[in-house]
Order: sequence, then structure tokens, then C-alpha cells
Amino acid sequence: MKAAARLAPGRPSPAPAWETSDPYAAALRSGHGPLFLRRTDGWLLPLDVERWCARADAVDLDVLDRCEGAVLDVGCGPGRLVAELAARGRTVLGIDVSEAAVSRTVGLGGQSLRRSVFEPLPGEGRWDTVLLMDGNVGIGGDPRALLGRVAALLAPGGLLIAETAPADVDERCHVQLVDVTDGHAASGSPFPWARLGTRALLRRASAAGWRTAGQWTSGERRFVALRSSRRASSSAEPPNSAAVISSQRVRKPSADSPVTPA
Repeated sequence: MKAAARLAPGRPSPAPAWETSDPYAAALRSGHGPLFLRRTDGWLLPLDVERWCARADAVDLDVLDRCEGAVLDVGCGPGRLVAELAARGRTVLGIDVSEAAVSRTVGLGGQSLRRSVFEPLPGEGRWDTVLLMDGNVGIGGDPRALLGRVAALLAPGGLLIAETAPADVDERCHVQLVDVTDGHAASGSPFPWARLGTRALLRRASAAGWRTAGQWTSGERRFVALRSSRRASSSAEPPNSAAVISSQRVRKPSADSPVTPA
């Protein structure tokens, strides 16, 4: 990117329930669960904390091999994908609302920013690839809004790679984080979430004007690749991905800035 994108002035919006959850932060720091999302009807969705906190596995590496240009990992968690791409010399930024996630990502050698995908971000409209892994297609509980937001982040013709639910499901719900070792006690207020299988995501993406670039299954995990149909404007700056990273370097960590190693 020829010019680094500037962060919008002012403080971030109030922290989502996920961010303020002590069990989530504790799980990331320890590297293991058990940790669940509990729906309002009591149904539990296990979170694969151990895999998230491990190094990128063979399935992850296959996804990363498909990435193009500068990569934005939305909901990067503890940063295994950001760290792997950084080790390859790729331009990559992870964003997450969890301070613990950002800290761990930076500790692994990746660049990360504490921010929601729905807040102003560096490089808007110029990212080559956006990742929505590990169920992050559910962020915000509104797939249509999330797809629209990702389209605005991507460069014209940019690539979205999303991991879908293994079941053929299309649901929007409210959930809470639950640490089952604490008597199924939930932490924080319920927050909106969504679960989409491959068919549901493809259907929603098509309605929003995305083009399908591929779909595949690896192990027990399922993925979809989509192309943005947004066209370039005559005033668009040519990509210069190095500016994405330089815009993240600050002297002092805060809720609106990357965390740097101690």
C-alpha cells in the first residue's frame, strides 16, 4: 500500500462479551480448555482451544498456501496462522477483540491489533486475502453484515477463505462462554453468534454478489473460498502491502493499538 491507512480517532466501542471473558483469556494463556459456547437453550458447542494454541497443522498449512498477497486474519485468536505466515515472510495482520489473543499472537512473532472487524481497520479496501477460520464466519451473529464488511476490507477481486461448520446448518443465536470446570458457569452477557455450513454460506454469499472460487474438505474441516465482486475505482491506490505493517507500530499498547512484547 502506498500510504498507510490511519486509525479513526476516538476510543473503540465498548468491549464485546467475548473480550471481557476471563475463562477465554485463561484458556488462551494456558493453551487448553475445556471451553464451550452455550446457546440459550443449553446446547454446548466445544471450542478447540488446544488446536488453536498449537502450531498450524497440515489442514491450516493447506489453507495458508491458498492465500494471496497481504492477509488479514479476522478473529486471529492466539495467532498460529499469523505466526506461520509471518515466518514465511508474508505481510499479515491479525485482529482480535481479546487482549490475551493479541498478546499471544505478538509473542509468536506476528503482528496483531486489538480491534473488532466492524471497527475502522488499517488498509481498508486493499487487503488481498481475508481469513475467517475456526468458526469466525459467525462473528457478530449476522452473516450478511459480516460478508459486507469483509467485501469492504478486500481489494477488488480479493479472496475470502472461510471455514464452515461441519453440519449443514444455518442459524443465528445468542451464546455465552462456559468453562465446564466451573460448574457450567457462564461468563459475561450473551452475545450474537452464527453457525453456517458450506451450503448456507454459499447461498448467502451468492445473494450478496460474491463469486465462488472453491470449496473443499480437509480432515473433518470444511472450507469455502469466495471472490469479491467489488470493482476498482479510478482513484484507488496501487497495493503496497508493507505499509499495512508499518502502520501498526506504536510505542505504547492500548485497547486501540497492537500489543508489543514486553
